[in-house]
Amino acid sequence: MASRTEQSGVTGATGAERPLWVPDPDFAATTNMARFSRFANEERGADADSPEALWRWSVREPEAFWNAAWDFCGVIGERGERVVVDFDRLPGARWYPDARLNYAENLLRRRDDGPALLFRAEDRLRRDLTRAQLYDATSRLAQALDALGIEPGDRVAGYVPNMPESIVYMLASASLGATISTASPDFGVQGVLDRFGQIEPRVLLAADGYFWQGKRYSSLDRLPEIVRRLPSVERVIIVPHTDPAPDISAIPNAVLFDDFIGPWEAREIEFRRLPFDHPLYILFSSGTTGVPKCIVHAAGGVLLTHLKEHQLHADIRAGDRAFYYTTCGWMMWNWLSSALASEATVVLYDGSPFHPGPHVLFDYADEVRMTQLGVSAKFIDALGKAGLRPRETHDLSSVRTLLSTGSPLVPEGFDYVYRDVKPDVHLASISGGTDLCAGFVVGHPLLPVWRGEIQAPSLGMDVDVWDEKGQSMPSGKGELVCKAPFPSVPTGFWGDDDGSRFHAAYFDMYPNVWRHGDWMEWTEHGGSVIYGRSDATLNAGGVRIGTAEIYRLVDRLPEVLESIVIGQPWENDTRVILFVRLAAGRSLDEDLEARIRREIRENASPRHVPARILEVADIPRTKSAKISELAVRAVVLGESVKNVEALANPEALEDYRDRPELRA
Repeated sequence: MASRTEQSGVTGATGAERPLWVPDPDFAATTNMARFSRFANEERGADADSPEALWRWSVREPEAFWNAAWDFCGVIGERGERVVVDFDRLPGARWYPDARLNYAENLLRRRDDGPALLFRAEDRLRRDLTRAQLYDATSRLAQALDALGIEPGDRVAGYVPNMPESIVYMLASASLGATISTASPDFGVQGVLDRFGQIEPRVLLAADGYFWQGKRYSSLDRLPEIVRRLPSVERVIIVPHTDPAPDISAIPNAVLFDDFIGPWEAREIEFRRLPFDHPLYILFSSGTTGVPKCIVHAAGGVLLTHLKEHQLHADIRAGDRAFYYTTCGWMMWNWLSSALASEATVVLYDGSPFHPGPHVLFDYADEVRMTQLGVSAKFIDALGKAGLRPRETHDLSSVRTLLSTGSPLVPEGFDYVYRDVKPDVHLASISGGTDLCAGFVVGHPLLPVWRGEIQAPSLGMDVDVWDEKGQSMPSGKGELVCKAPFPSVPTGFWGDDDGSRFHAAYFDMYPNVWRHGDWMEWTEHGGSVIYGRSDATLNAGGVRIGTAEIYRLVDRLPEVLESIVIGQPWENDTRVILFVRLAAGRSLDEDLEARIRREIRENASPRHVPARILEVADIPRTKSAKISELAVRAVVLGESVKNVEALANPEALEDYRDRPELRA
């Protein structure tokens, strides 16, 4: 058994008097984090006798820490003498300015018959690739792209499901030094153009379609217009996915994947080693407040940061089978792909996590013996609401770590995992984002898991909580900040030549300090609780309220499937408006409304109690499944939602428009 488990009582701010999980000493000693701690102490003089001391060393001695991480994680490349220059500038610091490396070379470090990719598309498709097959496919595609004249810095884009060809395309492009962007195939035409139109890709990879809840959806009908309105695209590579022989005649400059790589035989890949800050990925913000920001991430920063997070915090080891439920439109796809650099098998799934039933991901976990199982907090909430008990129906003995992100995991979600999913698992709630393609506060395999808490700040990240005046807050809720540079700080926004938009996004509030935009609080255990986005924080009667404070109370009522809350300007103040989506057969009667108010008043404060509670049919969310409070607020205030294409279900907004209850 990997751990010992204790069921908590209920007390205090996070509702825990005892940890839910404590790592067994024998298990803890085998973790990468324990090995790294010994390495840092014995080889690099860290003199750290606890996880907290190791973190303090990592932020106090950043050059020593990041060099130790480079060596321990086995980065392939020339490091050079200098670690960081202009460390006093944020933004502006440059990491490893003399280094030369290639991201794909680090992910393709083995070429053997071991499994590299395991793939399922709902219950329709199953395909696996060995490391040799992945290497050879990458080699052939890289040669074809090279023959097309793809050079370092050229942009290439993917409009694709989470499938093996997406990984091959990324690796082949990265081997040449191209800069990669991806979007999931459920984006409409304008959503794709809002993203790829800004970066002008030369090549577009697209699948013919995708599966969702047992149905086939075509991408071929959208591609002609997309390509016509992306004049920079010279070649469109079509991957047959839902149809073995799709008709691509209507798509300009299109060729089938196998035909494109057909002339090339696999050979040794000539990886182009480039500077540490060479642009690898362009990721996109959610875009619900305007055209998405194009966030440029450096190859070295992504690689080194992911190796650190994977090996140390998620305890990914050679031979592990790492999975995260994601699409190619969410940064967790980029994060998951990097697990190849730790010699893990990357497990892919495309489709609905509830088809053919809510058990499907647990079936998959048992089938392929997953070691890291990653899902969203909302998925865990939904399973709990559905009463699913995987510990009674599945083995799950291979799963050491269950990761959760996307939104704050409420305390009841922690209870559900340890009661009904797996009592001896390391539950790692993590929080960071697309902005850094990484986490600020993360799991830690040597620390206890406390109910409702993220365990620790990530090594090398000088994270703190600040008030509006820029003062550190040992207790209380404030802005999540990072006080010093880190390798995965973006190099900037694409097209933001003077850096003004990049500066305004993160550095305007506190000069030389990254303000992330999350509302956070430290706990007495050294962990943290995220209360939602600070730009969505409610200010009722002068009291700032994190939206997650309300969600955690309302969503635990059995009648409520999920909720969304906004602040509405009212009589020179702000009043709290709560919308609820209810379980089938339930209605918002006086009794339920009274219980909701009582739950909030007794467990939060009278200031948290909503002035209005309204029932809605659905909750609008982004393509990465995050609820969109800002879009709802805009509709309620009669403002336009600047980028409806960023929403997965924009039709849901109509339920919030012109509600008579909000005019009185």
